[in-house]
Amino acid sequence: MADTHQRPGTNGHPAMGRQDIASLLTGRLAQTRPATPDQPDIPAPKQQLPGPAAVPRLAGLPGELPVEWEVIEALQTDVSKTLSSRDPDKLMEESDRRALARSLVTAAVADWSAKHAHGNIPLTAEQEATIGTAVFNAMYRGGRLQALLDEEGVEDVMVDGLTAHVEYYDRPRRTVKRVSDSHEDLVAWVNRMARLSGHGERALTQATPMVGFRMPDGSRVTASTLTSRPSVVIRKHRVRDTGIKELVQWGTLNPLLESFLVACVRARMNILVVGDMGSGKTTLLRALGREIPTDERLVTLESDRELYLDEPGPRPGPLTFGFEARQSNGERHGDKLAGEVTISDMFPTALRYNASRVIVGEVRSTEILPMLQAMSAGGSGSMCTLHVRRAHGIISRLVQLCTEAGMATEAANHLIASSIDVVVYITYLNESGRGGRKHRFVSHVYEVHDVIGEGGRPVTTEIFGPHADEPRAAYKNMPGFIDELERTGHFHRSWLTENPHGWWGPALQTVSAP
Repeated sequence: MADTHQRPGTNGHPAMGRQDIASLLTGRLAQTRPATPDQPDIPAPKQQLPGPAAVPRLAGLPGELPVEWEVIEALQTDVSKTLSSRDPDKLMEESDRRALARSLVTAAVADWSAKHAHGNIPLTAEQEATIGTAVFNAMYRGGRLQALLDEEGVEDVMVDGLTAHVEYYDRPRRTVKRVSDSHEDLVAWVNRMARLSGHGERALTQATPMVGFRMPDGSRVTASTLTSRPSVVIRKHRVRDTGIKELVQWGTLNPLLESFLVACVRARMNILVVGDMGSGKTTLLRALGREIPTDERLVTLESDRELYLDEPGPRPGPLTFGFEARQSNGERHGDKLAGEVTISDMFPTALRYNASRVIVGEVRSTEILPMLQAMSAGGSGSMCTLHVRRAHGIISRLVQLCTEAGMATEAANHLIASSIDVVVYITYLNESGRGGRKHRFVSHVYEVHDVIGEGGRPVTTEIFGPHADEPRAAYKNMPGFIDELERTGHFHRSWLTENPHGWWGPALQTVSAP
C-alpha cells in the first residue's frame, strides 16, 4: 500500500520647573559633538567639559541623546507631576495613562525646545523625538539602559558599577562607559524597575542584597550588591513570540527533528530540555509548549515569567494558567522567609487545576521532586528545562538534585526512569570572540528506559547524536515509542532511515581553529 505520510517540511533629582529646565540646557546642544561608530568622542575644551551627570554618548545606538541625562530626569519630573495632577487617584487604565503620558511628554519637549531655540541652534524634529523617547523610557521602560536594550541583536546587558558590557547574538561583546552617575543611582534604577514590573516586594537593600525580576518588556533582571560594585545582568528575550518553525530557520533544529519533537508533544511524551547556560532551553521549551493541542489545559510554573504561554502567540494554544514564584521581602518567620512562594510551594495548588500537562520553566532545586512525581503519576506530556553542562551528565545531575531534596539514590533512579521519556540536549557554541557567531543546535536526543539491576541507573538510548564531523544531531537508533509517534499522524519511521545524515543541509559554518 502506498505510503500516504508526508515528509517533514523544510522548514533622585529635585523638582524643576520648565524655566529651570530651559536654562539648564542653554548652550549645551551647541557644544555637543556627535559620535561615530568607529571613533570615540572628541572632548570639548577643558573649561566646557560636562559634569559627572553627563549621559554617555552611546555611539551608533538607537536614540543617541543630544542632551545630558539630568535634563531627561528634569523633564520626567515635570511630566510626572502633570500626569499625577490629571489622574491623582490612578483611576485610568494603564494603557490610557501611558497614552496620556506620551502626549504630555511630547508637549513638554516641544515647550522646552521653543524656549531653547532663543539664542541657540533649534532642535530638529528627530532630536525632539529622541529626547521625548528618553523621557518616556525613564518613566515606563529601562531608562538610561533602554538604548542598549533596543539595539539589534542584543542578548545580555551586564552592568558592573558604572560600566556596561553588551553581549550580542552575532558579534563580539561591546563595552560602554558610564551608564550611571553613581552606584547609588544604579541601585535606585534596579528598585524602580522592580516596582514598574509589579514586583514591589523585590528591592535591592541591605536585607536583600540579591534580587531578580522581569522588566515590563519581559527582559529578565538579576542584580546584587554582594559583588565588589553593584552589578546588574539583563537577559533580553529576543525570541519571545517565536514558534518551532523559526528554530528550524535559525538552525537549532532541522525539519526531521522538528517533526520528531512535535510528534513527541502530541504523543504526550514527558520531555526534559537540557543544555548549558544561554543555550536556548527556554526558547525551545516555549516552542514545544505552543505545539500542545488547543483542547488541553496547561499549567506553567516559573520563578520569573519567561514562557508567556498564557499570552497570545503565533498560533492558538491550550488553555494556560501561568504561575509565578514570589520572592521574600527579606524578613524571616521562623525557618521560612516571609512572603516567599517557591515553585515547590505552588505545585499542590497547580495540580488542583486539573491540568492535563505541567511545564516548569527551569528546575533548579527541590522542585525536581514534585516535577518528577507529577510526570510519574499521570502528568503525561509534561515538560521542563534543566541546566546541564555536558550531555553525558544528564542522569547524574537529576540524581544529584533528587538526593539534595532528601531522596535516596536508588529511589531517585527509579523515579527518573518512570518519569522522563525524552531528553533533548542543546549545544551552545560561542565563536563571537573569534570573529564568528553564536551557534545553538540540538546535538543529542535520548530515550530514557527503566532501571536495570539492583542499585542500577536508568538506561538511555541515543536516538539522535553527532555523527563523524557533524556536531549536530543525526539519527542513530529507532525509539521504542515509535508506534506512539506514528499514531499522532505527525511522524513516520521511514523518515529516520531514508536520509539519516542529510537533514541539516550545508555543514555548520564554524571558525577554523587557530
